[in-house]
Amino acid sequence: MSLMSRRHLIIAATGIAAAAASSRTALAQTTAQASGPFKVEPLSYPTNALEPHIDAKTMEIHHGKHHQAYVTSLNTFAKDHPQIAEKPVTHVLANLGDVPEQIRTGVRNNMGGHANHTMFWQIMGPNGGKPDGEVLAAIDRDLGGMEKLQADFNAAGGRVFGSGWVFVTVTRDGKLAIETRPNQDNPIMDGKRALLGNDVWEHAYYLTYQNRRPDYLKAWWNTVNWKAVAARYAAAKAGALGV
Repeated sequence: MSLMSRRHLIIAATGIAAAAASSRTALAQTTAQASGPFKVEPLSYPTNALEPHIDAKTMEIHHGKHHQAYVTSLNTFAKDHPQIAEKPVTHVLANLGDVPEQIRTGVRNNMGGHANHTMFWQIMGPNGGKPDGEVLAAIDRDLGGMEKLQADFNAAGGRVFGSGWVFVTVTRDGKLAIETRPNQDNPIMDGKRALLGNDVWEHAYYLTYQNRRPDYLKAWWNTVNWKAVAARYAAAKAGALGV
């Protein structure tokens, strides 16, 4: 066999081995992500669908790594404490005092993160339209109209120190309010529900906006799917809104 042939053979073998290793790694990651009662649901739109307001790489990292990390931690807790997966997430978050003390903080942080992000992906999308009907009427009634809602919401999100969320909460009778929560806390923990919310952790915007959180907050409104928000509003009034 010529030197050139041997070289080609070595290169080909190396490529096959690398491909096999990559496949094994991907399979292991998929298996790890799939194990346990908690799951990250796939996005209903491509990761680049929200550009230029939220870039594709941020969406990939945010959904596939940050959200997945919360779910992976929950599945770890559930191995020794399966009761945290036996009731709906809304029930567990509303009754954190019933969670074993040794995992309570971890469940609060990770299940809160799971709930927040599940809501977040659902209320965003391309070509989200504008609010109308009951949602718009509630915004006008309780929040002073869209322009004031956006200004007050963005200001509240800008005031969150460090990491956290800014929400529009909704009660069973349809009343709206702007509220913030630190870290991955969720309004469910206070007996409320989020109609919509924006993640102001830096991982949600840093690749495009760096430390310019106000710019991100302003641009984010272009990603809101108002049909999804309207569906959440109807569910809240019917007492059927989940996370």
